[in-house]
Amino acid sequence: MTSSRPDFPTEQAAASAEVVSSHHSLHAPLEDYPVPGGEPPTPAEVGEPTERPRGKWALLILGIGLILLGLNLRIGVASIGPVLGDIRVSLGLSATSASLLTTIPVFAFGAFAFLTPGLTRRFGMHRLLGLTMAVLAAGILLRLHPSLLALFAGTVLVGVAIAVGNVVMPAAIKQDFVHRSGLMMGLYSAALFVGAAIASGLTAPLLTVMGGSWRPALAVWVIPALLALVVWIPQLRRRPGRMKTGAGVADAPSDRGEPSFRSILTDPTALAVTGLMGLQSVSYYTALTWVPTILQDAGMGGGLAGGMLAYSAFPGILASLVTPAVAARMRPRWLPVVISAALIGAAYLGLAVLPAGGAIVWMTLLGLGQGAAISLSLTFIVWRSPTAHRTGHLSTMSQGIGYLLAGLGPVGVGAIHAATGTWTVPMIVLGVLLVVQLVAGVFASRPVHIRAE
Repeated sequence: MTSSRPDFPTEQAAASAEVVSSHHSLHAPLEDYPVPGGEPPTPAEVGEPTERPRGKWALLILGIGLILLGLNLRIGVASIGPVLGDIRVSLGLSATSASLLTTIPVFAFGAFAFLTPGLTRRFGMHRLLGLTMAVLAAGILLRLHPSLLALFAGTVLVGVAIAVGNVVMPAAIKQDFVHRSGLMMGLYSAALFVGAAIASGLTAPLLTVMGGSWRPALAVWVIPALLALVVWIPQLRRRPGRMKTGAGVADAPSDRGEPSFRSILTDPTALAVTGLMGLQSVSYYTALTWVPTILQDAGMGGGLAGGMLAYSAFPGILASLVTPAVAARMRPRWLPVVISAALIGAAYLGLAVLPAGGAIVWMTLLGLGQGAAISLSLTFIVWRSPTAHRTGHLSTMSQGIGYLLAGLGPVGVGAIHAATGTWTVPMIVLGVLLVVQLVAGVFASRPVHIRAE
């Protein structure tokens, strides 16, 4: 799940007490500046004046637009799972081939995380966000075409659009709502879960309304993308200030005096955060892809199976919102990681032993565990980085590499199920990966920063 949570000053304050730099003592807080990157530009560096301050109504429209954008950043992927069985039957796909429909976007999340900074410098954040909605709508509509190539091409476009949105959204919120960043991050993270829940819960019922055809049932989800694009039109006309030192727009992070991205690739803490991000994403996207099928194979109806997956988002929302605040105060520091892993492990065990009979319990546990794990992995990106520039580096590394790793989960589980004819063995494999996730999370929970050289 893509990629931001509210600010949690308690942990950050503790970290600042441990690592105090001259940068922090010489400059005002980063939030006071419209240009992320650690310090403001000098007057000689500014090539064009930034836009005029916006009024109350303009800010309200901007905030609504951001939330609608966030709502769309999971719908295109979450809507596939409930009708994956129908797609397999309709097109004669194997389980492994069908799982590509949910893993292709996840691979795109990783690959395009590394390209998004360049796109931001090229178009600017707000115009790029509008472009992502247009590409997302095109990808969803392309899946209406009655060909296998169009289905997979549309899926690629959906993945590319969401990948870019994942990276750009937190920066846009940072710039436009400096004094409301905590509130907006909370609303944005909730929108991600709500979008996934709506798509998971309504796609199967839409299948019945559409006469049993999965293509129009998926195409319906172009409506919220187009709505977000329409609300976002005022932002497309904005002219952000530019820097004389390059073609980048003013809202692109500055890298003056900062170490390179390559410098953190072998850092143990960065590797631990990346491992946690990747493995919890494996768990999340594997569940998103296969849980409805697991429940249907156990005798549950398709609509109810999709509803169970949608329901798991609600405890996930609760856990994702409260976990970082609790983790900032809990001792020992690794305890929240252990609790989240234990909840997910219990859900795996239930799905392996009694999937349909205890579905409501397993989905509650899974939602709580995954919500906590996602929230921790995103929050550690902030807590383990001493500066905003290195936060960007760690975010790119953990989400880029992490999502590439996560893309292997649904494909691998589908292949194991096809080979064994049972869901027990895939659940065991996921349990083993959960142990590795636990180890990575314990290391990531240590109160140290990534290297500052």
